[in-house]
Amino acid sequence: MEFRPYYLAKKWQEAGHKVFILTADFAHTRSTQPEITYDLETSTISDIQYIWLRTPKYSGNGIQRIRNMYSFVRKLKRYHKSIAKMTDADIVIASSTYPLDNYSAKRIANHSGGKIIYEIHDLWPLSPMELGGYSKNHPFIRIMQKAENFAYANADAIVSILPCIESHVTSHGLDAKKLHIVPNGIWLEDWESAPEIPAKHKLEIEKAKQAGKTCVAYTGAHGVPNILDNLLQAAAKLEKQSFHFFLVGNGSEKARLMDMTKTMQLKHVSFLDAIPKTMIPQLLKRFDILYLGLKNQSLFRFGIGPNKLFDYMMAEKPIVMAIDAGNDIVSDANCGYTIPPENPEALANALQKMKNLSENEKTSIGKNGKSYVLQHHEYTVLAKQFLKIMENLTETHQSE
Repeated sequence: MEFRPYYLAKKWQEAGHKVFILTADFAHTRSTQPEITYDLETSTISDIQYIWLRTPKYSGNGIQRIRNMYSFVRKLKRYHKSIAKMTDADIVIASSTYPLDNYSAKRIANHSGGKIIYEIHDLWPLSPMELGGYSKNHPFIRIMQKAENFAYANADAIVSILPCIESHVTSHGLDAKKLHIVPNGIWLEDWESAPEIPAKHKLEIEKAKQAGKTCVAYTGAHGVPNILDNLLQAAAKLEKQSFHFFLVGNGSEKARLMDMTKTMQLKHVSFLDAIPKTMIPQLLKRFDILYLGLKNQSLFRFGIGPNKLFDYMMAEKPIVMAIDAGNDIVSDANCGYTIPPENPEALANALQKMKNLSENEKTSIGKNGKSYVLQHHEYTVLAKQFLKIMENLTETHQSE
């Protein structure tokens, strides 16, 4: 379920490089967990060699997850010489959500004679501080801050998924010349051989289509950050405007949202179960307008790159995005409307405006999105960008 390193590894191996992915045997992002009996056990997935470390199971974001993190980094430290010997790596990429693995990345690189890249997915400890309300003096935050500063001081390069982070990383000691942006993206093969969606999903959508409805969809997690109340409130405002709304996926908020729909008597809203990622292309092409939104968060000033957005763009459908961020891919690509978050009135107006466009205009908007994502966010392109950074590091190392 952690697709980015897998996709990058596939492309790098196609280019003739050897890639190892070193990871914990338990992570909440996976739908299934590997069966591992000992540390440093290996397995091959699609020609990529995985090296596993056994870690405690957990649920949620409490103490159990912290135990999992510390178990992983302790074992990285314990086995760093063995890992260096197994991989003989020219490049070591520290790519956890949290920055603690940078210490062992340096140890491994020192033993193998390689270079270090710190890949930033989220800004820790800033994320738990701004989202979780932790004080900068909290012991956990102090440990994470020390690790982040260590990464900026010791990494040979920084690769960030977030596009607008230069001010943050330089304020913590990074030389801006070491910073590179390689965003998230799409795996083209997923769009070339996508399986058909379940019959129930197909029937529900076709029923709305046959009734002459404009089908608006959100696909993905039904959680607090996704603030889907906003979509339901907009749906209520458009009850008499020939729309039908589909919320596809699962999550902690789904039951409450379904109850909310019943209370509001929204007969033009349907909830559909989550489907495998491979089916998403066939699902998205059946809708007319695609929606995504997030709560108004200060962290988004550093930019966003939701995988869901790139899927929407690949589907060649007009998009309404209710997110306030440091970047605006929808406007850059001219593939829809960007509106303020947590504003049902603005959302209803944007959906009505989109519905009133001519079919040629909507088709053109959809094509803009696909063209943009293929040019800037396809994994062949991203893997080459990342590989160029690594090649420059090894060339510099060889010339020293």
